[in-house]
Amino acid sequence: MVDRAAVLAALEAVIDPISGQGLVSAGLVQGLVVAEDRAGFALEVARDRVATYAPVRDAAEAALKALSGVTRVSVVLTTEAAPQPRTASLSRAAVDQGRPKAPVATDRPAHVRRVLAVASGKGGVGKSTVAVNLAAALAARGLSVGVLDADVYGPSLPTMLGIGGQPAYEDGAIVPHLAHGLKAMSVGLLTKADDAMIWRGPMASQAITQMLTQTRWGTAEAPLDILVVDLPPGTGDVQLTLIQKTPLDGAVIVSTPQEVALADARRAHTLFQRVGVPTLGLIENMSGPIFGRGGAQAEAQRLAIPFLGDLPLDAALREGGDAGRPPVAADPAGAIADRFAVIAALVVEGLKP
Repeated sequence: MVDRAAVLAALEAVIDPISGQGLVSAGLVQGLVVAEDRAGFALEVARDRVATYAPVRDAAEAALKALSGVTRVSVVLTTEAAPQPRTASLSRAAVDQGRPKAPVATDRPAHVRRVLAVASGKGGVGKSTVAVNLAAALAARGLSVGVLDADVYGPSLPTMLGIGGQPAYEDGAIVPHLAHGLKAMSVGLLTKADDAMIWRGPMASQAITQMLTQTRWGTAEAPLDILVVDLPPGTGDVQLTLIQKTPLDGAVIVSTPQEVALADARRAHTLFQRVGVPTLGLIENMSGPIFGRGGAQAEAQRLAIPFLGDLPLDAALREGGDAGRPPVAADPAGAIADRFAVIAALVVEGLKP
């Protein structure tokens, strides 16, 4: 693994011809990425100084290539955007006064103590796998836990928990399935396995609202401790509906280590920031030689949010999901369960009032 401190030291040794400082001190190292065997950043300069900084870019690339373990280097010389002409406009305060205020969520699902969202911003990063196993790890701590599959367009909870068949409807409420100690509800239980959810935003939002508020997650005598909500990727209607419908006590963001996934993780964090939902931390999934290692940890530091841990690209996670037996529940003494136990402990700490 390439040492980030060594990368910064190497770049600091390259001198900015304008300020006479190292590139790091001069603030010219933008978007630094340090992964398994690669390092790169953007060198942003004024448009009229591109020719001056071309040799600096070459020197920075040479400095990075000289580091032990670095086989791939990318230094992009880019220019600042040209300033836009100013025009007369209303002040920001005046504009904000005319905007409708964001709705304040006040309705928690009946008999649910805490609601935890698991988000990714991008599909394909293993968010649902993490959500299910995190829920199982929380249950292993003695908590009563439910899982709501809010990904109405690609519901995966029935497969991952090995459940099927329409849930019962008793006394005006949906009775969730029970699997591996978890109460579970998914739109995949209400439709056929090969049905395509050709729904517009309002229809999808209505389905989420129904499952969220009309499912008997707990009772007055035995309330549910934590409801884990597996959000669909992105920042669209379904996410906003959930946020507007019920107060979220926190959100966990899942990402793979590479920049293309981290960029969307940032957007998810921004969404939660804007609506006042605390981001409890970032989880790096599929960590290892294939996708890299350390990207999510560095991103968590940049965003000033906790890093909850990394999960290796492990065949057992895939096999357990396909078989409907989450590894955390099927092998509670295994290495995967140990990693999720650490993450669950941090999440519980973050959920405390």
